[in-house]
Amino acid sequence: MSRIGKNPITIPAGVEVKLDPGNHMTVKGPKGTLSRQLEPGIGIEIDGAVISVTRPNDLKRFKSLHGLTRTLIDNMIVGVTAGYTKTLEIVGTGYRAAKAGKVLTLTLGYSHPVEMTDPEGVEATVEGNTKIHVTGIDKEKVGQHAANIRAKRPPEPYKGKGVKYAGEYIRRKAGKSGKK
Repeated sequence: MSRIGKNPITIPAGVEVKLDPGNHMTVKGPKGTLSRQLEPGIGIEIDGAVISVTRPNDLKRFKSLHGLTRTLIDNMIVGVTAGYTKTLEIVGTGYRAAKAGKVLTLTLGYSHPVEMTDPEGVEATVEGNTKIHVTGIDKEKVGQHAANIRAKRPPEPYKGKGVKYAGEYIRRKAGKSGKK
């Protein structure tokens, strides 16, 4: 049995979970509404304020989808109650970020500023001019937008310049050594 998949999910107060035929789940909470099509073969049962996920048999496909389905449902519930945040830091002389409306403008050492528009349901905010907070209710969208921002200038190993996640460890390399 899957260690993650067998754990029940408790539905907090103020959250409404609706399961349609074909395992189409809609979760409505104080921060918004999320809906997702889950694997039809996986059994999902809502019993009062508890959701349990079961698999029909022990085929490898259903074993791998068992824990995934439970985690996706839990992420939806956490998203509509607390939301998700990813924090990025910009390191480097002259590197900075600015926000105007839904457009995030990054100055990352290129000959032109890099402009990125926030996707639907995700908002990026700039703190100071070197910290970016990406927030939203969908964990997948928040993580993808943060990864897209980081991909514009990933941190390099010599000076550590670039866009990195807060708390991310950058393995540093020694620079050129002089003549011996």
